[in-house]
Amino acid sequence: MREFIVEADGGSRGNPGPAGYGSVVRDAATGETLVETYEYLGIVTNNVAEYRGLLAGLRAAHDLDPSARVHVRMDSKLVVEQMSGRWKIKHPDMKPLALEAGRAFPPERVTYEWIPREQNKHADRLANEAMDSRASASSVKKLSSAKAEADVRAAKAVASPGWAPADMGAPATFVLLRHGETPLTPQKRFSGSGGTDPALSEIGREQAERAAAALAGRGTIQHILASPLTRTRQTAEAVADRLGLEVTVEDGLIETDFGAWEGLTFGEVRERYPDDLTTWLSDPEAEPTGGGESFAATATRIAATRDKLVAAYAGRTVLLVTHVTPIKTFVRLALGAPPESLFRMELSAASMSVVAYYADGNASVRLLNDTSHLRP
Repeated sequence: MREFIVEADGGSRGNPGPAGYGSVVRDAATGETLVETYEYLGIVTNNVAEYRGLLAGLRAAHDLDPSARVHVRMDSKLVVEQMSGRWKIKHPDMKPLALEAGRAFPPERVTYEWIPREQNKHADRLANEAMDSRASASSVKKLSSAKAEADVRAAKAVASPGWAPADMGAPATFVLLRHGETPLTPQKRFSGSGGTDPALSEIGREQAERAAAALAGRGTIQHILASPLTRTRQTAEAVADRLGLEVTVEDGLIETDFGAWEGLTFGEVRERYPDDLTTWLSDPEAEPTGGGESFAATATRIAATRDKLVAAYAGRTVLLVTHVTPIKTFVRLALGAPPESLFRMELSAASMSVVAYYADGNASVRLLNDTSHLRP
């Protein structure tokens, strides 16, 4: 059985601040560097950047040989102890990343070792190059040890802002379909993953059928993924029946948990929890009353889901049937927009948005909140 060594690191200049990660995959027998990857992440914490580096390294190793054994070496005591199961993971931003990392390989084939920072210089250098680049692109290169430095410098140049290079192949294209109406939708009530999980209303079912007809006419959808909630699965099944495709449930597409606000209108929340609402509207790290999911935690989850799906569906067009907050977050991250931009987007029931992801890591928002298929 083949064995890899994954060395990973992440950093944040400000914590939270401009952040990036670096990961290296080596052949355990020869020490040869097989893959280097780094990415500028925007404004996140140091620990989130470290987890993103781990996840990128494990995915790169999996791409090389999914049957391999992996030994992870990191100078983050927190990540090593949490992934080894000795420390609990309490922070909501890190839980989904740790879950994704744990799924990369069967747990019995991955071991973790803490190393001093001076023994992790390769990954640390890549993380700093990512932060220096401040680009919303990632670079992954299969390397020979002799060419490593030259290829990393070239990758950094490609990652600089500007027009994307030509001939990168077909992008991974995500058609983002919001579910049809439920009884709560016209009442504008908070309806997340922690509520009653309502089904589509009669209007919502009609909207799903109209969306299905429009997508059948489009003729480009190759796969359908849906959030696990009832309303998204029902919407996805309407499309799947029309296109003759199967629906795959993707947990990462689930709506934000709005805690104690589930089922309430905005006005009712403002009346009952005015201070919590004010904080939530101004701070992406703030959770809804009762321990719901912050926008920052949602963004971390969506970013991890995006990375996984882009890798799995490169060059394909995929329908993602999901919810308001995940779709807005996909768009926000693609634009590199600040968290408050979530409050500047309109997203109607059964609307369609489209984001394409290219081989150099850049994204292009092609459509937002299209409801033309719902008109008589």
